[in-house]
Amino acid sequence: MTDYDLHETARALVAEGKGILAADESSGTIKKRFDSIGLESTEDNRRAYRDMLFTTPGVEEYISGVILFDETIRQQALDGTPFPELLASKGIIPGIKVDEGAKPLAGAAGETVTEGLDGLRARLEEYRGLGARFAKWRATYTITDELPSDYCIWTNAHALARYAALCQEAGIVPIVEPEVLQDGTHTIERSYHVTCRVLAAVYTELYDQKVDVEGTLLKPNMVLSGYSASDRAGVEDVADWTLKCFYKHVPAAVPGIVFLSGGQSDEDATAHMNAMNAKGPHPWEISFSYGRALQAPAIKAWGGKPENVEAGQRAYYHRAKMNSAARTGAYAPAMEKEAVPV
Repeated sequence: MTDYDLHETARALVAEGKGILAADESSGTIKKRFDSIGLESTEDNRRAYRDMLFTTPGVEEYISGVILFDETIRQQALDGTPFPELLASKGIIPGIKVDEGAKPLAGAAGETVTEGLDGLRARLEEYRGLGARFAKWRATYTITDELPSDYCIWTNAHALARYAALCQEAGIVPIVEPEVLQDGTHTIERSYHVTCRVLAAVYTELYDQKVDVEGTLLKPNMVLSGYSASDRAGVEDVADWTLKCFYKHVPAAVPGIVFLSGGQSDEDATAHMNAMNAKGPHPWEISFSYGRALQAPAIKAWGGKPENVEAGQRAYYHRAKMNSAARTGAYAPAMEKEAVPV
């Protein structure tokens, strides 16, 4: 894949009105989600759940790409079509999570580094053969009065850049995901300060390791007050602080910022993105790469029962449509009451 192809794929993932479904839950995370509806996490149940999402009629109007887990990219839909092929047939770009999770960072209590670089070149080659055209790697950072340390920030930035360089070598667009975790009682100002430090390190390493940022996407946290803070910032303040941070540190050459939802409610994640887009235009597309914030209503409506597939698809379609509206700043809470046929 040429640089032009990487650029085209990156831009297609942030096409007007569209965003990314993160369906790359690890085995542990999908088990927790199934536990919430009393469903055993078996391979067949996981496949049936992903099949419900991926076969939702018309959702390609709002979803540009889907991040898959290693198990899922190898699975077939209920009609026997490999999932990557099914997605591609709907005009949805298949992607893959390639990191192996955050592990304790040696010599840094309470901090983590993401592992998975060993053997990554070969895995990327295999994933491309299976249909993946973009990938994702997540690094996490904890906020306290002292954390994250410079050691944690720069170690993870170095790994993110190594991952991104290998992806581009393999003809795969890297989504770079530095997630500053918003758990805690910190102020929005503290979140802004930490997120700025993290992004400054990430883009320094990306440039040093010769990554073409025009062929990448950024998947960051929004700048929020801690989820346990006593006085949490409102929607407009979140939009203002987040944009201030990204204008300082994200190059205009980056095609898009696809925000993660983190621990936000479905509607909060949509409202915050909407407020940012309402203040546009911006140098980059502001879009979404949501997991739980797209899936939570769908998994609840589905409940693991074949007779509820249509209800689950209707819930997923609705959340995708709401987030599509937020891409242009056109979302309003009253839209949540719409009855959306599938």
